[in-house]
Amino acid sequence: MEIERKFLIHTPPADLASYPSQLLEQAYLCTEPVVRIRRSDDTYTLTYKSKGLMSREEYNLPLTAESYEHLKKKADGNIICKKRFRIPLPEGLTIELDLFDAPFEGLMLAEVEFTSEEQALAFLPPSWFGDEVTWSTEYHNSTLSQRTPNESAGTT
Repeated sequence: MEIERKFLIHTPPADLASYPSQLLEQAYLCTEPVVRIRRSDDTYTLTYKSKGLMSREEYNLPLTAESYEHLKKKADGNIICKKRFRIPLPEGLTIELDLFDAPFEGLMLAEVEFTSEEQALAFLPPSWFGDEVTWSTEYHNSTLSQRTPNESAGTT
């Protein structure tokens, strides 16, 4: 079970470059249900996600680089590219701050994953977080993958 809250970010922390980061590329083979492939540096994964907003089932399976490239040719819509920074929080939590590349350049989203819905609902976000978008599908990566550049969420 994946339990997470998601927030828009307008101004990231000034020391962002001091945190570990990775480059992500992901493509969607299907958006209902969500079937995604992802390259995270040199790791390749096939993911299935059920419907849901704050909580949903998620299953990950390993892929080879070759199978990733083969499946990527079958992807629908935009391929999502972003740089993810991992910023530690108290209680063992981590902010995953994503800075998107074109066609969503300028979009910044922060996600925090939790071990329970109670923990998620009790979470008080840092002051630099913007509007919460947990309860909207508008900022799901699967939704972004289906947008045209003219309707890119959060980039105007």
